[in-house]
Amino acid sequence: MKKIGIYAILLSLATFFSSCGIGTAIVSNHNQNATEVHLSANNFKVVDQVSGSSETSYVLGIGGTKQRQLYENAYSVMMKKANLLNGSKAIINVMTEEHVGGFAPFFVKRTITVSAQVIEFTR
Repeated sequence: MKKIGIYAILLSLATFFSSCGIGTAIVSNHNQNATEVHLSANNFKVVDQVSGSSETSYVLGIGGTKQRQLYENAYSVMMKKANLLNGSKAIINVMTEEHVGGFAPFFVKRTITVSAQVIEFTR
């Protein structure tokens, strides 16, 4: 009986001190433009790796911003860092990562990070 009590205490301590986070990554084409660029020829070079991040917190499920708005904020920060105004540049390989952590339902922190590579066309 004493061993069961010790095991229960150890299990509850391990559960309390463990990380309560979930991470996901989504790789997809977020550029739904009508322009098509074929990268089959060696006519470009990778010039930069950019990323943008946005986070929010929820207390008892209340507060923070919606997931779509978080994504738009992170994407906007990334595009500002990409500086596509000078030359013939484009972003490729856009990846979205999401991390949700905290002690649900009391406190939840959601972070969305969008990253991509900036290429510049040489000819």
